[in-house]
Amino acid sequence: MLEKFMGLEEQFQRLEEKMSDPDLMRDRSAYQKIAKQHADLKEIIEEFRKYKKIEQDITEAKQLLKDPDFKNLAQEELDTLETEKERIKNELTTFLLPKDPNDDKNAILEIRAGTGGEEAALFAYDLYRMYMKYAESKNWKLEILSENITGIGGLKEVIFIISGKKAYGNLKYESGIHRVQRVPETESSGRIHTSAASVVVFPDVAEEIDIEIDLKELRIDTYRSSGAGGQHVNKTDSAVRITHLPTGVAVACQDQRSQFQNKEKAMRVLKTRLYDKKLQDEKGSEAEARKIQVGSGDRSEKIRTYNFPQGRVTDHRINLTLHALDKILNGSLDEIIEGLATAEKINKMKNQ
Repeated sequence: MLEKFMGLEEQFQRLEEKMSDPDLMRDRSAYQKIAKQHADLKEIIEEFRKYKKIEQDITEAKQLLKDPDFKNLAQEELDTLETEKERIKNELTTFLLPKDPNDDKNAILEIRAGTGGEEAALFAYDLYRMYMKYAESKNWKLEILSENITGIGGLKEVIFIISGKKAYGNLKYESGIHRVQRVPETESSGRIHTSAASVVVFPDVAEEIDIEIDLKELRIDTYRSSGAGGQHVNKTDSAVRITHLPTGVAVACQDQRSQFQNKEKAMRVLKTRLYDKKLQDEKGSEAEARKIQVGSGDRSEKIRTYNFPQGRVTDHRINLTLHALDKILNGSLDEIIEGLATAEKINKMKNQ
């Protein structure tokens, strides 16, 4: 394993030398390419150098063990160093695991209200707001493509893009059924209701994928936008819905003022969804497992529960319960996402 990281360190040093070359700096495209390679290796090399420094410190501590005056102190230091060495070694091992090539891409999210009527639509809005706040905490950009707002401020459906560093890599774990348990605003008797919303996360690969779409296989409908958006709402047929007839995949976009802009964005999402469908079909049984996970919004197919009476959130995939409901709904998702990412790494390590 160490030989692998020594090779990466040599590569990292060569990249640093190239980045200081004045000729390269004049070629913006080439420089950006080298800079990205350098940035991708930086975290790995920093950990490897920590590992080498700890090995050096362990050697020195073992020498001190021979001195009776420092034996006890050296043993304490050695125990600490050995523990830290093992931690960093495990961290380095994860760098060698196969990476999802889509992790660095932007993310397209679709949230749909499931079982629970108006309360499910209100919960869908809560989820949308949660991801909006999470994006803000990461300095990511959020752009709505389409939304279907209910009369009391809920969302039957919303589709949006989150753009930022490793947006998909962080948000990909959110796909599935989210369940809420609370007393709805529309409930006069004070009874706790259970409702659900589905979340699907796609990597935004439309500009990179090579997938042909025959325009003859598309049905393009235009209609009047609904919801917030200014004077154009309900006055022009600017909203666009594109249906891919062979697969039945349909995408709508209404957030832009012009029909052309909405069509362009709808095509972007359609390409991404068709590419995702193609990948899932190729995976066979894995695709079927994913369909079961995402489901249709039924509350029995859950990945996470938000319990208001007890102020807790439970992610059922890793049996993680946090009594921090308000913080999580305000975008503090890091602890959950890090837990899911760690579980994924452990599974990969077991399968290596």
